[in-house]
Amino acid sequence: MKQADRTNYSERLKTAAEARKALLANFQPKPTVVAPEVRDRAALKAVELAKVREERAEAKRLRREGIAAAEAAAREAEEQSAAAVLDANRGERKERKALTKAEAKAKRDARYAARKARA
Repeated sequence: MKQADRTNYSERLKTAAEARKALLANFQPKPTVVAPEVRDRAALKAVELAKVREERAEAKRLRREGIAAAEAAAREAEEQSAAAVLDANRGERKERKALTKAEAKAKRDARYAARKARA
């Protein structure tokens, strides 16, 4: 500082007061400013979260569809197995009936032949 610029005591006091004010201003809290990038990051995070949720929902739906298809296939296989057993039982019954008819016819023919032989 030049002495020529500041010639009196009151100016020096004024300059010192201004310097103190400037120092105190450095310690004052500054207003917070939210950076636009933070908002963008929050929006990106929300979009990403929505995408992850959608993918998980899709995977869950596919898993449920797979389980339902497997249950339907098992049910159909069980029905086919039951139908095959029923057909086998029907076939055996038809064979027994056919044998019984053949045996009955053989007995009738034998009786008829016996009657013819007696007569």
